[in-house]
Amino acid sequence: MNILSALRAQPAQPTIAPQRRISIKSEREIAIMRQAGRIVATVLKEISQLAKPGMTTADLDAYAEKRIREMGATPSFKGYHGFPASICASVNHEVVHGIPNPRKVLREGDVVKVDTGAFYEGFHGDSCITIGLGHMSDQASHLIRAAEEALYRGIAQVKAGHTLIDLAGAIEDYVKSQGFAIVEDFTGHGVGRNLHEEPSVFNFRTQELPNVKLRAGMTLAIEPIVNQGSRHTRILRDRWTAVTVDNKLSAQFEHTVLVTETGYEILTDRTQIST
Repeated sequence: MNILSALRAQPAQPTIAPQRRISIKSEREIAIMRQAGRIVATVLKEISQLAKPGMTTADLDAYAEKRIREMGATPSFKGYHGFPASICASVNHEVVHGIPNPRKVLREGDVVKVDTGAFYEGFHGDSCITIGLGHMSDQASHLIRAAEEALYRGIAQVKAGHTLIDLAGAIEDYVKSQGFAIVEDFTGHGVGRNLHEEPSVFNFRTQELPNVKLRAGMTLAIEPIVNQGSRHTRILRDRWTAVTVDNKLSAQFEHTVLVTETGYEILTDRTQIST
């Protein structure tokens, strides 16, 4: 889930608090966050296998809440600033913060973004996947692949001593090379005791963002959002759902990532989950 200003249906501002406010996690806290991340990864992997045409986004939400609670956590999103569900389910031209709905039926070829978080023993994990349902158009498949690769291009820059601009630049350059646009209205964020913490983790270069140096023990939710057409978005009347202004497709991937001295650890890594 994106930064707090985005949840209030306002565009994210490219500002950041001083680095001294950025939380550095202890080994004990990191161990808890690993478990929170594992819960999120498990839920998203299961949903990726469960989702199919004919289901509704409300079906996915009910499943996610049930599984999060079964694993001893609570949904991070439900009730957060009034958000009514345990996942954000955004389909096709919906960019972020889509509200699950029993009338929203999934169809063959849909591009489905599922974003969820789990609060476990005082700490949050946060991650998002994009699912292509059934047979996809070549353009939709390319968009989904590009969004996922953009995330990993950014993560590859995570290491103590590197900077947020290193990360943002890697994402921006790759997305543009694929002919797509990075959404600038929403960003990633620090995550830990709070769902949204400093720093703001931008996916594009901006002179207004101080070039914060990464330190071991930082935990970041990195989440590029990639649009097929215009980078611009608008908020629907529900005051949550953001959509593309040109009704073209959007894709998103997100991981909670720990900064280490030698690189990074993906705390929401689905590849480590057996189902």
